[in-house]
Amino acid sequence: MTADVPAGPHPSGAGAPGPAPTEPPEPHAAALAEALLAAGRGYPVIPLTRNKLPAIRSPHRGRPAAPPCRGECGRLGHGIHDASTDPLAIRRMFATAPWATGYGIACGRLPHHLIGVDLDTKNGADGLTALRFLAEQHDFPIPPTVTVLTPSGGRHLWFTGPPTPPVPNSAGRLAPGIDIRGTAGYLVGPGSVTTHGRYTHAPHTPRQPAPLPDTLLNLLLAPPPSAHRESPPGVPPQHAAALIRFVRTSPDGQRNARLFWAACRAHEAGLGQELAARLTKAARDTGLSAQEARATIASAARATPHSH
Repeated sequence: MTADVPAGPHPSGAGAPGPAPTEPPEPHAAALAEALLAAGRGYPVIPLTRNKLPAIRSPHRGRPAAPPCRGECGRLGHGIHDASTDPLAIRRMFATAPWATGYGIACGRLPHHLIGVDLDTKNGADGLTALRFLAEQHDFPIPPTVTVLTPSGGRHLWFTGPPTPPVPNSAGRLAPGIDIRGTAGYLVGPGSVTTHGRYTHAPHTPRQPAPLPDTLLNLLLAPPPSAHRESPPGVPPQHAAALIRFVRTSPDGQRNARLFWAACRAHEAGLGQELAARLTKAARDTGLSAQEARATIASAARATPHSH
């Protein structure tokens, strides 16, 4: 990393040149700077590797099994239990891990009790559309909140939660493409550099997290569904009407995305053929042509593993 050098008089005496060009800060220094900014806003942080893992190796690794240590030993290397808002502690952690290129923000901790809603777009999932479906199905708003864009095209929504009860971490429990980061979890902070790219703040979004909607909180705290489900994974038959309504109420710019998502869920539930005509009619009600609707539904059938 190069330092800025004040420009001196030009040798010809004709005047001073403009500021010397600067290079972007190297990832470690940039991550430390962003982590300190986050800590100043009350978010406890730890350094992360390019693979988004805690950067400091456990001091207990390779030793005989012992009762779990969450930092009581006083040494670094306890993952999320090391998270801190103290600038000196943060600088110490980053100095211990000069290979760190990012930072994690601990969820469920004072003062924000942060809850992260991770909306993924990989492997055919569409977390944002899934969240919109849940919001319509259960009649809760999705308030504007801090939003971080991920290198893979997904996004993290930050919300504040209550001190108790703790919100558990989960992956895909609410719907395909929706992961939850709660107590003992962490979110990759904006400005972090990973093997897949950089995490960035979404433009034109609030800088303070909004409270998590009560209905969504109740869904996160509800007992997990029984492992002995009679319906196939995906959307149970009783939710077919909600899928149709979700397509029929598509706003401009979301018509194809909602239809594709709903058709994928129908195929996962073994209802692809049964709901095809109703989904097509719902899509035509939004302004799509029958040809467009059938093509989108056919694409969903090809994209859905084990579709019927």
